[in-house]
Amino acid sequence: MLTRTTIDRVVSAALEEDAPWGDLTSEMLIPATATGRAELVARESGVFSGGDVFRAAFRLTDPAIAVELRVADGDTFTPGDVLAVVSGPARGLLTAERIGLNFVQRMSGIATLTARYVAEVAHTGARIADTRKTTPGLRAFERHAVVNGGGHNHRYSLSDAVMAKDNHLAVLAQKGVSVTAALQGAIARLSHTTHVEVEVDRLDQIEPVLAAGIGTIMLDNFSLDDLRRGVEQVAGRATVEASGGVALETVRAIAETGVDVISVGALTHSARALDLGLDIRVS
Repeated sequence: MLTRTTIDRVVSAALEEDAPWGDLTSEMLIPATATGRAELVARESGVFSGGDVFRAAFRLTDPAIAVELRVADGDTFTPGDVLAVVSGPARGLLTAERIGLNFVQRMSGIATLTARYVAEVAHTGARIADTRKTTPGLRAFERHAVVNGGGHNHRYSLSDAVMAKDNHLAVLAQKGVSVTAALQGAIARLSHTTHVEVEVDRLDQIEPVLAAGIGTIMLDNFSLDDLRRGVEQVAGRATVEASGGVALETVRAIAETGVDVISVGALTHSARALDLGLDIRVS
């Protein structure tokens, strides 16, 4: 959940980075009494995300600035749509505009890309999920944007769930430890509310993992044929997640194999910022 505390902490850091000793240009050129009005306008179609973050950039710069959001997070828009109107002291508008735009363009880009993936699998039962491949410090923002685009969030951090990946299994194998026994021992020590997921990259790894009683099995970089075989082999004994090699061109076929979840790192690490404009009129 994207809280005001998180928003203010991240946006304040961004504002300080951009104007550590004030906005020298605005202070030298713009009269302190000047006021202005700006419209956030869409220059391309997309899904909106980051309204509260956009507002915070101006609020934290100057509380006298008013931000009227014309759309809500998750709403779609087309070129020419006015997404928000900002008004108040001109110096503050000019100081905060780039930070506000940076966040809302980035978040709307993620929401828009996510919506495209979700649309590709809408005819199946698969859900689209993000990964931990997020921008350091911006995970809460980017994962909020994924939800705005109709996607779902994976575990938030390393502290939220047990997720044994290939390197974990490799270490166990090098130590001669049975994967099944290691997982069973971990499950016995965990709270009953803690989810356990294991990544495998071969069909013959499925049964030893399922024997431990895990909740989710991730089939990583499986071919479409092996994904189908894997789903049949699991046979409802765990949630089946597909990962690796997922793109807009491949996600439909992956979903049609019968997997429950498709995790897509590209939602956050490869999303393009949307083209949104903020033109200020000073009075």
